Amino acid sequence: MSLLLLKRQQAVLLHFFARLKPTPPVSFGIIPVTAASRHLSSHITRTNTPGFLQFTNRPVLTMQNITIHTMASEKQVKSEEDKKKKITDWVQPGDNSGEFKRQVSSFRDWVSREAGAKYPAEKGRYHLYVSYACPWATRALIARKLKGLEDIISYSSVHWHLGPNGWRFPTKEEANAEDGEAVIPDPCHPDFTHLRDVYYESEPGYAARFTVPVLYDKIQKRIVNNESSEILRMMGTEFDDLVEEPYKSVDLYPEALRKEIDAAHEWQYDLINNGVYKSGFATTQEAYEKNVKALFEALDRCEEHLKDHHQTADGPFWFGSQLTEVDIRLFVTVIRFDPVYVQHFKCNIRDIRSGYPAIHQWMRHLYWEIPAFKESTNFEHIKKHYTRSHTQINPHGITPVGPLPDILPLGEEVPAVAAVARK
Repeated sequence: MSLLLLKRQQAVLLHFFARLKPTPPVSFGIIPVTAASRHLSSHITRTNTPGFLQFTNRPVLTMQNITIHTMASEKQVKSEEDKKKKITDWVQPGDNSGEFKRQVSSFRDWVSREAGAKYPAEKGRYHLYVSYACPWATRALIARKLKGLEDIISYSSVHWHLGPNGWRFPTKEEANAEDGEAVIPDPCHPDFTHLRDVYYESEPGYAARFTVPVLYDKIQKRIVNNESSEILRMMGTEFDDLVEEPYKSVDLYPEALRKEIDAAHEWQYDLINNGVYKSGFATTQEAYEKNVKALFEALDRCEEHLKDHHQTADGPFWFGSQLTEVDIRLFVTVIRFDPVYVQHFKCNIRDIRSGYPAIHQWMRHLYWEIPAFKESTNFEHIKKHYTRSHTQINPHGITPVGPLPDILPLGEEVPAVAAVARK
């Protein structure tokens, strides 16, 4: 081995071990670097002898696992740094843009009706974790009811409060007092206190936000998927062999409308579903104004679309007579708009009940006429979660009383709208 190569190898090894935490060496011998490069019996520290390395009584470390050990060490450091980030830092400290940036979902496996699937569609195998407060989670809850999957997929809701450790499960005492179906301790893991425990069970090094919904496999004890749009899509088709009519014929993503559905999802997600969050979590005036104006322009677009359908008597849904994913995904944001987003997220250019008559009528039809929408909406969880969990927005945790009622009955309007209608 050439002297130049030997020196380079020594420099690389010393650089690596210099990064390890120092430990008191227990010397049992000194060997040349050339020997150390072939078989490292323990951690190495510098010695006063040029070209030599001193060994300690640490675990065996060989050349083959130096790279692996380095990567693992760096991953551990990164994981610890990520864990120090506050879950409730909706805009990362130091981000001068002031923009809220939603993280990409991490678990993206798929339940399938196909033979040999990794996650086959089976009765009783999967559990759905939701929060009644969360619009993304209630997408999946609505689909579960529309498709008649109550006996196929179990579910439970976390407590409405989101704290430093993320969503938590209610205690037994809280479960007895909570207003809402299935607001209970974790039925799959009696010892788990937080949703983060479910994430760590599936991925011990997980270092992102602990979101709902979560579709969980009780057999493999692993999260299948935590992306709401994909869980909604799975529930729409993959369990059809396990349900009877009329649920089997409920098609939320019909072939003839898929192009139009996908197009509506694209702008509604960015400008409305996520737009309320980009407005409310903004930390600069510029970011807030940009996003809130875009939000209301998109709501204006929704109003015109629904008004046209109502005037032509096509039907009560986004696509007239056909209930689709678009109705579900838009509803979960609009139903929260007046009770929460107007005041809490400062989305107050207009409200729904007095500023958007067509949207208001569409929303109320879904809520009052289709049980899956009403049964998946819990205004107590919604209002308490936003106003008492987002302490950077509402530090005293005061929940406004209004608007009253949370949603108006069909055919009833606020006085100003009613007065205009009488003219």
